[in-house]
Amino acid sequence: MKTIAFIVITLLAGAIAGTILGVVNQLAVEPYIEHAIELEMQNTAQSGQVINPAEFAAYRFWQKGGEIAAGTILGLSIGSLYGIVFAYTRGMVPGSNNKKKALIVAGIMWLVLFLMPALKYPANPPAVGNPETIYYRQSLYIAFLAISGFSALGLAFLYPKVTSLNTNKAIIPSAYAAIMAGAYLAMPANPDSINAPIDLVIGFRITSTITISMFWGLLGIIFGTFWDKLNPDETTRISVR
Repeated sequence: MKTIAFIVITLLAGAIAGTILGVVNQLAVEPYIEHAIELEMQNTAQSGQVINPAEFAAYRFWQKGGEIAAGTILGLSIGSLYGIVFAYTRGMVPGSNNKKKALIVAGIMWLVLFLMPALKYPANPPAVGNPETIYYRQSLYIAFLAISGFSALGLAFLYPKVTSLNTNKAIIPSAYAAIMAGAYLAMPANPDSINAPIDLVIGFRITSTITISMFWGLLGIIFGTFWDKLNPDETTRISVR
């Protein structure tokens, strides 16, 4: 394995996909966030609290500007994890080329790290939910994410053994589905009721799902393309004559 080429591919693919996510979120997701914050501001004003418009405008300007940088950082972190997973599983993943393999791995990680937790604890726009329960809600989400991630990781280590025994390969995804179904039923629901317009909440969830799915797809395509061009898995062979 060419270590430098592997690191470059991993970080560059993650940074590009994450930056694009940040830009797209500015256009697609930000209007829902803006609407949710406006509603919260109205509720705050009605309760008699004083809001400094200048400070709030400066905060929102900083927040919007940092969204692209946050997307890049997110892409770098997820891309690093993705690169390690791809390098380990590339030989087990079906596909005629590395781009197809990379897309399959990205799809599996999207399912494990995003879709499964989102089905149990879907995202809400800012200012939705009780601020006093935010740490509890975050702990629930992280716990469910950990169950999904570590279950998939453990089953991935078992996959070669199942294959070597000529056992039905469907036992691995079936075991994962059973674990997640049990976790879904066992873990408590979100304790907060939705106190925002339902069309705002649904629109935010759908749009966020689309942009995150786009990120994972781009990560797989960009990573696979770079891998085919740089071939970090190839080693130089010295022939003796």
